[in-house]
Amino acid sequence: HVQLVESGGGLVQPGGSLRLSCAASGFTFSSYYMSWVRQAPGKEVEWVSSMHSGGGTYYADSVKGRFTISRDNAKNTLYLQLNGLEPEDTGTYYCTKPSDGSSWYADVHKFWGRGTQVTVS
Repeated sequence: HVQLVESGGGLVQPGGSLRLSCAASGFTFSSYYMSWVRQAPGKEVEWVSSMHSGGGTYYADSVKGRFTISRDNAKNTLYLQLNGLEPEDTGTYYCTKPSDGSSWYADVHKFWGRGTQVTVS
C-alpha cells in the first residue's frame, strides 16, 4: 500500500523560503525515482523536480537555481527546499512515485500524496 504524505507548506512573503517533506511508505523508497509537481489555482499540473534513486537531479527551468530536491533514504523521505520564492510559485505541491516494472518511465507520476499548500504573497 503506497503512501505519500507531504508537509511543510505555508504562507511566506516573496523572497522567503520553505522546506517541503514527503514521507513515503509501502514500497522500497530507496529504489525509486521520485518527483515533485505542483498545481496553481485554475492551472494545469506543472512538473517541478525529480531525483533518481542514485542521486541525479532534474529541475524545471522555472525553479532551477532556487529549489533543491534531496532525499534521505534511511528515513524514507523526499525533500524540496524552496528558496527565493515568488508569487508564481503559489500552489499545491505533491510528491509522486512512478509505476513499477520496466516501463516505469511511462507513468512517472502514478502515485500522488494529498499535497501541501504553498502561498507566496
